[in-house]
Amino acid sequence: MRRPVDSGRPVVVKVGSSSLAPHGRGLEADAVQSVADHVATLWEAGHPTVLVTSGAVAAGIPVLGKRPTDLPGFQVAAAVGQSRLMERYTVRFAERGRTAGQVLLTKDVLGNRAQYLNARETIGRMLAIGVVPIVNENDTVGVEELRFGDNDRLAAVVSHLAGAGMLVLLTDTAGLFSGDPRFDGDAELIAAVRATDRALDEVVKGAPGPLGSGGVATKVAAARMAAWSGIPTVIADATDPDVVARAVAGDEIGTWIAPHSTALPARKLWIAFGQPSEGRLTIDGGAAAALTDRGKSLLAVGVTRQSGSFDKGAAVEVEDTAGNLIAKGVVELSADEVAAIAGTPSDGAAGIVIHRDNLVVLTSS
Repeated sequence: MRRPVDSGRPVVVKVGSSSLAPHGRGLEADAVQSVADHVATLWEAGHPTVLVTSGAVAAGIPVLGKRPTDLPGFQVAAAVGQSRLMERYTVRFAERGRTAGQVLLTKDVLGNRAQYLNARETIGRMLAIGVVPIVNENDTVGVEELRFGDNDRLAAVVSHLAGAGMLVLLTDTAGLFSGDPRFDGDAELIAAVRATDRALDEVVKGAPGPLGSGGVATKVAAARMAAWSGIPTVIADATDPDVVARAVAGDEIGTWIAPHSTALPARKLWIAFGQPSEGRLTIDGGAAAALTDRGKSLLAVGVTRQSGSFDKGAAVEVEDTAGNLIAKGVVELSADEVAAIAGTPSDGAAGIVIHRDNLVVLTSS
């Protein structure tokens, strides 16, 4: 199931605060050095590599003297720590002959199609000229509804932007386990699994181990997001020597999450994972089958309920009557217009809520 990344193909490496500041007392120099070495080694092996890193808050807390307790406090810590984090990386990469550049992103930036494409162009240009993009969420100005909330999902989006051949999520355990290895002596490392495998749902339910602030659920979600681009994900221990190089070489290390066999087109990737959802539509069984089995547009007659306030052109999620997410798309009608005609037959284009060209089905067998 595993395979090496093709020569010259970009790689995205993500590292969390639990790996950079494992004792909660600020960034540890050896940990930062190790991450920089992992990334620089990939560049030297011919893989342009993006680093998605947490750690700004962890770098700021020792300067401020105490851990913040509210959002403004965390934003101040991020503001103080971001430059310190970048300084550490800049020095470490310079020692390996690499120039690093900072890229700060938020969900609302990537939700704008023009800015999304510009971010893709910027990262691509950096990789082309040999600059290491160091990506973080802009915690200093982000508000809750416009934040990714974790850098695992951000790393998956960056994988789409970079056209990566692999996403490597570095954490504080050897990978995903069948149970919590801290308490379950029979817990086994899951060596390889498909993104669509229900075993991942069981792992999330069991929540084996902290795996950093994002947790197991966000890493599984990130892997599944990357899978829609045909990008495999490896979740592995940040402290394991040569972990990233081995993952990229296709070695048996960590947990390999295999992607879908075909990738979504670039615009549909943006709809699915770049554009924030502004509402939710519940549809009946007939409409669900029309979307998933026959590739049809979503018609008003199949909508049983809508929630959220959205205008025409907004992205909304589509769920079945059991509450399972099955699709996401850009609506042709506002929330009020959908509510007015939901469940009623309509002729022609007047009844289309989401056209199939603007709809991404997110279920897979």
